[in-house]
Amino acid sequence: MNKKLVRRSKIKARIRSKISGTAEKPRLTVFRSNAQIYAQVIDDVKGVTLASASSLGNKEKVNKTEQAAIVGKQIAEKAIAAGVNEVVFDRNGYLYHGRVKQLADAAREGGLKF
Repeated sequence: MNKKLVRRSKIKARIRSKISGTAEKPRLTVFRSNAQIYAQVIDDVKGVTLASASSLGNKEKVNKTEQAAIVGKQIAEKAIAAGVNEVVFDRNGYLYHGRVKQLADAAREGGLKF
Protein backbone atom coordinates (compact mmCIF):
# COMPACT_ATOMS: atom_id res chain seq x y z
CA MET A 1 0.00 0.00 0.00
CA ASN A 2 1.09 3.56 -0.69
CA LYS A 3 2.90 5.33 2.21
CA LYS A 4 0.63 8.34 1.92
CA LEU A 5 -2.52 6.20 2.18
CA VAL A 6 -1.16 4.31 5.20
CA ARG A 7 -0.34 7.60 6.93
CA ARG A 8 -3.80 9.00 6.19
CA SER A 9 -5.55 5.84 7.42
CA LYS A 10 -3.67 6.06 10.74
CA ILE A 11 -4.63 9.73 11.14
CA LYS A 12 -8.20 8.91 10.15
CA ALA A 13 -8.44 6.15 12.77
CA ARG A 14 -7.07 8.47 15.45
CA ILE A 15 -9.59 11.20 14.56
CA ARG A 16 -12.56 8.79 14.38
CA SER A 17 -11.74 7.38 17.82
CA LYS A 18 -12.46 10.84 19.25
CA ILE A 19 -15.22 12.11 16.90
CA SER A 20 -18.71 10.67 16.59
CA GLY A 21 -21.91 12.17 15.26
CA THR A 22 -25.16 12.15 17.20
CA ALA A 23 -28.71 13.13 16.28
CA GLU A 24 -28.24 16.54 17.95
CA LYS A 25 -24.75 17.15 16.56
CA PRO A 26 -24.03 14.96 13.50
CA ARG A 27 -20.63 14.52 11.86
CA LEU A 28 -19.73 16.47 8.70
CA THR A 29 -17.19 14.34 6.87
CA VAL A 30 -15.18 15.21 3.76
CA PHE A 31 -13.75 12.96 1.07
CA ARG A 32 -11.50 14.39 -1.56
CA SER A 33 -10.29 12.63 -4.70
CA ASN A 34 -7.97 14.04 -7.32
CA ALA A 35 -10.85 15.44 -9.36
CA GLN A 36 -13.86 15.69 -7.02
CA ILE A 37 -14.82 16.53 -3.44
CA TYR A 38 -17.68 15.04 -1.43
CA ALA A 39 -19.30 15.95 1.91
CA GLN A 40 -21.79 14.07 4.08
CA VAL A 41 -23.63 14.85 7.30
CA ILE A 42 -23.87 11.57 9.24
CA ASP A 43 -25.68 10.46 12.40
CA ASP A 44 -23.35 7.71 13.67
CA VAL A 45 -25.74 6.50 16.38
CA LYS A 46 -28.39 5.47 13.82
CA GLY A 47 -25.85 4.95 11.03
CA VAL A 48 -27.67 7.17 8.54
CA THR A 49 -26.62 9.94 6.19
CA LEU A 50 -28.76 13.02 6.76
CA ALA A 51 -27.42 15.13 3.85
CA SER A 52 -24.80 14.82 1.14
CA ALA A 53 -23.28 16.99 -1.57
CA SER A 54 -20.55 16.53 -4.15
CA SER A 55 -18.87 18.28 -7.02
CA LEU A 56 -19.94 15.60 -9.49
CA GLY A 57 -23.02 17.48 -10.72
CA ASN A 58 -21.28 20.85 -11.14
CA LYS A 59 -21.03 21.74 -14.81
CA GLU A 60 -19.21 25.03 -14.23
CA LYS A 61 -15.55 25.27 -15.20
CA VAL A 62 -13.96 26.37 -11.91
CA ASN A 63 -10.80 25.36 -10.11
CA LYS A 64 -10.85 22.77 -7.33
CA THR A 65 -10.88 25.18 -4.39
CA GLU A 66 -13.85 27.08 -5.85
CA GLN A 67 -15.50 23.71 -6.46
CA ALA A 68 -15.00 22.89 -2.75
CA ALA A 69 -16.61 26.19 -1.75
CA ILE A 70 -19.66 25.40 -3.88
CA VAL A 71 -19.97 21.96 -2.24
CA GLY A 72 -19.63 23.59 1.20
CA LYS A 73 -22.54 25.92 0.48
CA GLN A 74 -24.61 23.01 -0.89
CA ILE A 75 -24.01 20.82 2.16
CA ALA A 76 -24.93 23.70 4.49
CA GLU A 77 -28.21 24.28 2.64
CA LYS A 78 -29.09 20.57 2.62
CA ALA A 79 -28.16 20.10 6.29
CA ILE A 80 -30.24 23.09 7.41
CA ALA A 81 -33.15 21.81 5.30
CA ALA A 82 -32.78 18.47 7.15
CA GLY A 83 -32.99 20.31 10.48
CA VAL A 84 -29.27 20.29 11.36
CA ASN A 85 -27.69 23.55 12.51
CA GLU A 86 -24.64 22.30 14.42
CA VAL A 87 -22.13 19.65 13.33
CA VAL A 88 -18.78 18.22 14.35
CA PHE A 89 -16.22 18.46 11.54
CA ASP A 90 -14.37 15.31 10.42
CA ARG A 91 -11.52 16.17 8.07
CA ASN A 92 -11.10 12.44 7.38
CA GLY A 93 -7.31 12.36 7.72
CA TYR A 94 -6.70 15.25 5.34
CA LEU A 95 -4.82 18.36 6.41
CA TYR A 96 -7.07 21.29 7.27
CA HIS A 97 -5.76 23.23 4.30
CA GLY A 98 -6.73 24.04 0.72
CA ARG A 99 -9.90 22.36 -0.48
CA VAL A 100 -10.86 20.93 2.91
CA LYS A 101 -10.53 24.34 4.58
CA GLN A 102 -12.43 26.02 1.74
CA LEU A 103 -15.32 23.55 2.10
CA ALA A 104 -15.45 24.10 5.89
CA ASP A 105 -15.38 27.89 5.57
CA ALA A 106 -18.16 27.84 2.95
CA ALA A 107 -20.28 25.55 5.17
CA ARG A 108 -19.82 28.02 8.05
CA GLU A 109 -20.86 30.90 5.79
CA GLY A 110 -23.88 28.84 4.74
CA GLY A 111 -25.07 28.72 8.36
CA LEU A 112 -23.60 25.57 9.90
CA LYS A 113 -21.95 25.88 13.31
CA PHE A 114 -18.87 23.83 14.23
